[in-house]
Amino acid sequence: MVWLLIVAAAAGAVATLLVLRLWVVLHSQAVTPRKSLSVVVVAGSGGHTTEILRLLESLSDAYSPRHYILADTDKMSAMKIDALERARANRDPNTEFPVYYLHRIPRSREVQQSWLSTVLSTLHSMWVSFPLVLRVKPDLVLCNGPGTCVPICISALLLGILGLKKVIIVYVESICRVETLSLSGHILLHLSDYFIVQWPTLKEKYPKTVYLGRIV
Repeated sequence: MVWLLIVAAAAGAVATLLVLRLWVVLHSQAVTPRKSLSVVVVAGSGGHTTEILRLLESLSDAYSPRHYILADTDKMSAMKIDALERARANRDPNTEFPVYYLHRIPRSREVQQSWLSTVLSTLHSMWVSFPLVLRVKPDLVLCNGPGTCVPICISALLLGILGLKKVIIVYVESICRVETLSLSGHILLHLSDYFIVQWPTLKEKYPKTVYLGRIV
């Protein structure tokens, strides 16, 4: 019985420390000025990828290198990303070889997948995501709603919790979301540094969000 109490007390202390570290990471706004930002961009499929690439078109080359993360079953997004990067290189004569990378992770959730199996697949995706994020150590994670972004963002938070690096997480809710947040949005609303919505109705319902009008 004594050993059980000791283990329970130790587990409680560790949990408390992790919660405190999470609070510190989420409320830390200190960002070191730099000439470039290493960015992780989470691509979804279909509309999610189209929207995030439209947003990237307006970003300067200061956001480099760019690491694109997509689901291992997503073939179309890779083609769209390659096309975008080639177009960026063609517009800038000084960019002979654009600096970007494609990474694949297991999909967190398929369409109409059961909730129980979703938990297991998300844990599997998380298992693969954390070593990837640890290796890349991005300055910024940019995402807009695909399920793939959840394990990536949690991995980025873990870097801060472990004291390895503070990663800024920017979540842009899909333009399709007019009155309610997506499932990924509900999960990441309180875990992202900046949560951007594109409709005033969402800003009214979720005061923590940032409304900038339509940006994609």
